[in-house]
Amino acid sequence: MATITVLQHGHPIRTSQGIIGFCSTYLIRGEKTTLVDVGHVGRRNSLIAALAAEGVEPGDIETVLLTHAHWDHAQNIDLFPNAELLLHPWERKYAAAPHPNDWATPAWTGAMLETHPKIREVEEGFDVEPGVMAIHTPGHSPGCLTVLVENEGTTDAITGDVLHYGTVALTKVNPLVFWNENDATRSIERILDVADVIYPGHDRPFRVVGDKIEYQAAQQMRVFGLDPGDPGTVFDASERPVWIMPGIEDQTIG
Repeated sequence: MATITVLQHGHPIRTSQGIIGFCSTYLIRGEKTTLVDVGHVGRRNSLIAALAAEGVEPGDIETVLLTHAHWDHAQNIDLFPNAELLLHPWERKYAAAPHPNDWATPAWTGAMLETHPKIREVEEGFDVEPGVMAIHTPGHSPGCLTVLVENEGTTDAITGDVLHYGTVALTKVNPLVFWNENDATRSIERILDVADVIYPGHDRPFRVVGDKIEYQAAQQMRVFGLDPGDPGTVFDASERPVWIMPGIEDQTIG
């Protein structure tokens, strides 16, 4: 039986100066030791410390699965040269020549991925190990993968940015679409149909109970370098606006 450990909780923090991009990173331990998403370099030391707290060194990771190749989920792949790197073929192909309006997939993304010595393309229904399956859930990006973990009659889903955070499960609207809006909605609905607990891309794990989100962990974060009493510091709790990348209608994967 495989278990999921949250190494780093994701956070949907944005600022007027830019996006912080703290994604969730998850450790799956069963027959293999698998890391799902690796985060960006701003969280590198935190990731290494979180692994160490679980008694795991970077060299112990056998498999790294990228839910997708956006900068905030993929930059730390160089920490795991011994691991097999799993990603969807559409994501790999797109990263080699991303759309110019795609700010989450800089032009160097493909080159970064190709530095990894053990890339393996995986598609719908790939078994990472018994009870751990990758499914193709496109929309946010072309090659988004969701990881389904079966445990004693329940199914947990590690979603990446197919489901950024809890409220997306209620609205069924992806707030950032770089590939296809209709696909993004279908992927959200597919996950909600099968998942008991959702491990999202930028939030804490949660269940959907009726029209409510029940978080499975408390919020924990300390913020440094900001003074809440400074009149120039404003905390804004308004909903994130939906952003659809201009030009998505012109994209194809041949």
